[in-house]
Parts: sequence; C-alpha cells; structure tokens
Amino acid sequence: MNAPLASPALHPAGPHVAVIGAGPGGLAAALLLAARGVKVSLFEKDSVPGGRTRTLTTPEGYRFDLGPTFFLYPRILAEIMAACGRRLEDEVELIRLDPQYRLVFEGDGAVLDATPDIARMEAEIARLCPGDAAGFRPFLESNRAKLRAFTPVLERGFGSHSAIFGADMVRALKLLRPHLSVDQDLARHFRDPRVRLAFSFQTKYLGMSPFRCPSLFTILSFLEYEHGVFHPRGGCGAVSEAMARVAGEMGVNIRYDTPVDRVDVVDGRTTGVTVAGRHIAADAVVVNADFAHAMPKLLPGTTRKRWTDKRIAAARYSCSTFMLYLGIEGVFPDLAHHTILLAEDYKRNIAEVDGGILPEIPSVYVQNACVTDPSMAPPGHSTLYVLVPVPNLRHGADWAAEAARYRELALDRLSVLGLGDIRARIRSEKMVTPQDWQDDYAVGYGATFNLTHDLMQMLSFRPRNRFAEVGGVYLVGGGTHPGSGLPVIYEGARITSKLVLDDLGVAAGPLASAVMTDRSILAAG
Repeated sequence: MNAPLASPALHPAGPHVAVIGAGPGGLAAALLLAARGVKVSLFEKDSVPGGRTRTLTTPEGYRFDLGPTFFLYPRILAEIMAACGRRLEDEVELIRLDPQYRLVFEGDGAVLDATPDIARMEAEIARLCPGDAAGFRPFLESNRAKLRAFTPVLERGFGSHSAIFGADMVRALKLLRPHLSVDQDLARHFRDPRVRLAFSFQTKYLGMSPFRCPSLFTILSFLEYEHGVFHPRGGCGAVSEAMARVAGEMGVNIRYDTPVDRVDVVDGRTTGVTVAGRHIAADAVVVNADFAHAMPKLLPGTTRKRWTDKRIAAARYSCSTFMLYLGIEGVFPDLAHHTILLAEDYKRNIAEVDGGILPEIPSVYVQNACVTDPSMAPPGHSTLYVLVPVPNLRHGADWAAEAARYRELALDRLSVLGLGDIRARIRSEKMVTPQDWQDDYAVGYGATFNLTHDLMQMLSFRPRNRFAEVGGVYLVGGGTHPGSGLPVIYEGARITSKLVLDDLGVAAGPLASAVMTDRSILAAG
C-alpha cells in the first residue's frame, strides 16, 4: 500500500474535506468523517440525496426507488450509524421479508419462494429437484467459511498490486476457487440448473452473468439467507434520506443543486474544488460520482496517468437496465414483494445481453412494494417497479427509436405473471432507458452496475480508494474497490474515510465532542 501522503497545511479550524456526490458512499463517508470532528462539505448536483438510491415521487402520490430495491446485510450501515452515536433502527424501519422473493421459471412454470427458514427452503428446493435439497445446508456452511475468510480482504484498501498477496488473501485463496464461475461452483451443491439459478441470479446485482462471474460471488445469495432481505419503510431511498438527515444534524454542509466543475490540483495535490466557477479550498476531496462518467470531467487527463481517458473507455462495464415505474390503480395481494421472471432460455438471454443484443424474450424483475408497505402509493393503488436487463451503451442501441417498442414488449412480458390487464390501470408512468441513465443520471455508458467484477477489475485492479496520482483525492462508490451493491459501497466508505483520516493525521478516538455547526466554509472559500 502507498505510504500516507505528507500532511497538508490544514485550515486553522481543522481539516476540511469536500465530498462530491450524495450517493450512499458519499453520505457514509461524510458521516464517518464528521464523527471524527472533520468539517465536511457535501456537494450534490441534484436536489435530493441518494444518487441512484433515491426516491422518485409523482404528483399523484406514488413513490418508487430509482435504483436498488433489495436492502441486504444492514450490519455495516448499523455500524456506521453507531460510529455516529446513532442506532440504525431509530433512523429507518427495516422490514424483513419472508418470502424474500419469488422466482418464476418460464420454461416449465415452476415457482420457488425463497425463504430464510432452512427447513422450508429445503422443501422449496425439493419441489424442483428432491436430491438437491440436501445441498442447501452445505452451501450455507461453505459460503459462511468463504465470507469469513474473505471479509478482511474486502475491508482493506489496496495501494498496489503487491498488496493483494497479504496473509489474509493467502488464507482465503483456497476457498475462492478463482478458476470457477458462480454457476460452476454451485454445481458442487446443486445438480438442477434451475436450483443453481435460484442461487446465482444475484450476480445481476453486479450486472454480470452467473456463467462468467467469479465464484467468490456465491456469497451474494448466501447473505440473503444468512442475514435477510429487507424492505426499508418508504423504500431504499428512505435510507439515503435518513443518512442525509443525520449528516446534516452532525454539521455536514450539504449543498444540493450544486454540481462540482472540477477538482483543483496544484503541483500534484488537490487544493479543493471549483463550484460554479469559484474555488472552494479543501484539504482532501472524496469523489462519489460515477467513475466512468465523472473522472474525465473532474480531473484533467494529464493528472491521470493510470486511469487515462483511453483506459476508462476500454474498461469492461456491466449491463444496463430498461426501467418502468408504474403507478397502478388497484392492489396485487398475490404478487410477491419481489418477483423475478427467469426467461425460458436464461443462458441465451444472458449471452444476448453480454453480447450487445437487445433480448426479445427477456427476463424481468418486478417489485410490488405496496404488498408490504402501502405507504408507497395512494390508498387502493400500487407501485410496480419493472426492470429488464439490457446491453449498456457500448453496444450502440438507438433508444430514441427502441424505447416505445421495448415498453410494449416489457408490458407484454408481465402477462406471464398474471398482469395482462395492466395497461388499462396505469395512472402514472416513468420510463428510464440506458440512454437516460447516462444523460439524466450521469451513469457512464448507462452501465447501471458500474465496472464489471471480473478478476482483472477487482481488488487492486479496480480504481483504488486512495487515488494515488493526485494527492488528497479519494474515491468511493460502486466503481471503486470493493465494488457494487449497497453493503459493499458502505464498506468502501469505511475504507476511504479511514485513509482520509490517517492521511490528515486525525487520530482515531471517541466521537467529536460536539456537533459541528460551522457553515462558514463556502463563505470563507
């Protein structure tokens, strides 16, 4: 790992850190820095917090999550809140789901209701393949050991490639089986392809195929059964809103509708940021914007010797998603909170997405949040969140021409789930295509799950938490180590904030003794 940078000349009142982006990583980093008494200015280009983890609200009273809808492994966020003297359960209500989700296999119409109850889950598996039920407990035990071994690796930053070969990685390697894909690793426990799919479709949380994703990521489905799938009341956006509220109470100066023009650099080190043409001095800058989209804009190419514009363009990116957010008259008591329709030829469907072909018979995910949380819609109404995995913009689809047709295709696919009459009941609708992800939500190449997590884009090969080419610049978010997914991004914020504190010479210790209320940073420049 790189040696800590020499301490800069700090502001007389103590260090000041500028955070760019109020997504989950930026919010978590701001909380952790403020908890140690650091002055934090958080600049967000939009009018609400959360980035992709935000709430969409319509005039009719429908509420949708824009992006993530599965809330997993709350322990990390609970620990971040505890570091701020708060209890997560006091800030947001988390409802544990059972069933966690429903899988519908289009080929034969089989249905599996995933449940954290081990005996019931074994019975669900047995309905698909009686012999595979015996593999469930060994799957849990194997992945429990894998997560235990790999957690120390995920909890530290990487300053160099040689840092990969730490003692923790050496201990973990025998459990990681890097030569296997997720599907191949699951074959050690489950013979039926449908059962393996039930424990591997979660690689789509990373925008990757289970037939190509490294076997490490069998831990994704394990986390669901070991620690639960939750719905935050009000949606995942409510978590971002709670984090922003706590950050404000701790004195973080959150500036909405305030895009950052660039990160200012003098003699190889940041001096702060430029906002609306004005320089704002800072001792460190944490970038929580989408890496592929933001870095070419925020830092001139001459300051990025490793992650040049050419390398960013040549990197491998996840799939994108075609989205419909539908406000519906009526309720759906028999539709699960989360339902995944798995296309009959799922392997072909995934290969089409990976190969840049727009699927004509796609898999579809539907969230019916109101079955758990009626507050997401007006009384007697529902919100349906519809997601279709599609290629990212590197493959050149013309969404101006395709959008209307693909909307009809997506709505037709809902008929497989018994929602054939849905069109007549739509009272509010928003569509987001891959082009919209890029143009409206600043997602590079419309790749909603950031850089892929193949072996050469993980750990030290991923953009690092300390951006070594420019002193005082740090990264956090799904495009940075350790990777995508809310709990992983929160963990990344812990890594990044620790590096910032270490480099600024802020000693670890008790929380800041008083809430920071200094709002003079922008006025003073």
